[in-house]
Amino acid sequence: MLENPRSPRVRAVAKLAKRSARKDTGLYLLEGPQAVREALRYRPDTLDELYVTPTALERHVDLREAATAAQLDVHYATEGVIESMADTVTPQGVVAVARQAPTSVRDVFAAGPQLIAICEQVRDPGNLGTIIRACDAAGADAVVLTGRTVDPYHPKVVRATTGSLFHLPVSVGGDLAAVAERAHGAGLQILAADVSGDDLLAARAEGVLDRPTAWLFGNEARGLEPADIALADRSLRLPIFGLAESLNLATAASVCLYESAFAQRAGR
Repeated sequence: MLENPRSPRVRAVAKLAKRSARKDTGLYLLEGPQAVREALRYRPDTLDELYVTPTALERHVDLREAATAAQLDVHYATEGVIESMADTVTPQGVVAVARQAPTSVRDVFAAGPQLIAICEQVRDPGNLGTIIRACDAAGADAVVLTGRTVDPYHPKVVRATTGSLFHLPVSVGGDLAAVAERAHGAGLQILAADVSGDDLLAARAEGVLDRPTAWLFGNEARGLEPADIALADRSLRLPIFGLAESLNLATAASVCLYESAFAQRAGR
């Protein structure tokens, strides 16, 4: 039983909330039974360590069974130790350490994707996590993050994906121009989500959305730069029917992804 919140082992886990520690070690932090459950089910090979309170393990018996099946050692810890490790204010008694396992840009496009999201300068962890989750829900094939987008292994991103991080390939650190070239080479059109673009409903009526597509999403505050939009085949905007000034990036991205998913499935 780990009891000392200030022990070197506990502090090493807690440091993974910082990007520098994640970069140096290639590890990241998982918090809560849902995230750990999904990692055990879909990517058990990436898990290094699992820490739980006895109470949490009694409550989530399936985690113990899955950890045993994955030959992953379970370390018991006190509530105080888990609180010191976790990034959240009220952790749920379950913390794991996992190895980062991004997919290369080459492998993403070699798989013949029909629908992906490209994120350029998305800086808010909650937004990125929600976009990854939306891609998973819409049946997208991958998420590609450029070098200026927030780290997908940031604790807030991981929590916001609610396990979707383990369901589809996520590529990290690509140059946008190079990613766009690979997308076109794989037969995908690039649609930039931009407030100055054409009406999405009109594009849907034209049959644009049923084609293999890479949606390009930009920064929450500034959107996409002109040079970024120039890499796309077309820019589209979501119509605002009410009085809202705009939509949150993750919300807009979810609508765009689902519009393509609907159109592509109807076309099949």
